[in-house]
Amino acid sequence: MSRLHPIISVTGSSGAGTTSVMRTFGQIFRREAVNAAFIEGDSFHRYDRSDMKAAMAEAQERGDHSFSHFGPEANLFDQLEELFRSYSETGTGKIRRYLHNAGEAEPYGQEAGTFTPWEELPDDSDLLFYEGLHGAVVYDDVDVAQHADLSIGVVPVINLEWIQKLHRDASERGHTAEAVTETILRRMPDYLQYVCPQFSHTDVNFQRVPMVDTSNPFIARTVPTLDESMLIIRFRRPQGIDFSYLLAMLHDSFMSRPNTVVCPGGKMDLAMQIIFTPMILRLIERRNAAREGTCSRG
Repeated sequence: MSRLHPIISVTGSSGAGTTSVMRTFGQIFRREAVNAAFIEGDSFHRYDRSDMKAAMAEAQERGDHSFSHFGPEANLFDQLEELFRSYSETGTGKIRRYLHNAGEAEPYGQEAGTFTPWEELPDDSDLLFYEGLHGAVVYDDVDVAQHADLSIGVVPVINLEWIQKLHRDASERGHTAEAVTETILRRMPDYLQYVCPQFSHTDVNFQRVPMVDTSNPFIARTVPTLDESMLIIRFRRPQGIDFSYLLAMLHDSFMSRPNTVVCPGGKMDLAMQIIFTPMILRLIERRNAAREGTCSRG
């Protein structure tokens, strides 16, 4: 953690909805004139698209049917932690981009599914914003979670997460339901070991629970909408949270536990705006005070 160079991380698995959360934070940053350095977790995968296919084939040949993007073998956990550590100390660090499609790859003259070269992050940002699979991962001697000043988990109930992934991968990536199902099964051991534990380290978790039948996610024709859901918001450290204000602003909400608010799913964006705007402003105020203190000592 750093007063001068704060870090916000949003963590969730494939299909969890972290991209939508990133858009909400983008709105807050623009409104409050916060210059955030955006980091996508995909850029810290170990393999590009073609190399990942080769690594998966090799794993299957040796009888490993659980090799996945969720585990340490396919990721650069140490370099992700080094970025967080470097940014917290100096306000910069080494980054790259993963180019998901032809539109992203064209400006770089590269193929889709490849990485841009490593480069130094500009040192003029107000904070670092990470969105991806491993923003709060703790593994062996790697502890990414310890460096984040604010960490958020996005965790739909598992059937909803699968439905969202099935529909996204089919519509945006052209994958068959069978292929997506195989991916879900292959990733499950790593999901249990490396993704789930992160949500014990996050400061705030957002879990969407559908109010419609999702018993068999593999035959669901549509993704349950926000208005067909309830949202569970859990605070790891409830001290300092004005729950009375939250309940007043989020109509039809209630508290199910001393650290947990339940509200209609359609209020997810509003809830994030209300909860995170003051948190971000406090990080920026703390940063400005630290900078002024540094300047006065200098």
